Amino acid sequence: MKRIVIAPLFLAAAALSASAFAAPQCTSAPRAQWLTEAAMKQKVLDQGYTIKVFQVSGNCYEIYGKDKAGKNVEIYFDPTDGRIVKKKGG
Repeated sequence: MKRIVIAPLFLAAAALSASAFAAPQCTSAPRAQWLTEAAMKQKVLDQGYTIKVFQVSGNCYEIYGKDKAGKNVEIYFDPTDGRIVKKKGG
């Protein structure tokens, strides 16, 4: 009986935790309107960040790296203009 009750609770908790780590909504623009990855990387470097990982996450550019002070950051950027949409750390 306990397994019948616990399984749905576990599944609900897993679904909620997965949505908490989902990438934000950065843009609805088509990819043809995005900055190139090279241009975005340069923009990030020009802002003083170092890049450990650069990736496309949903409809965002996302980096893992360090800020000017050397603190770890995870940042989601709007790929059309390079503005920060969500930042963790730093």
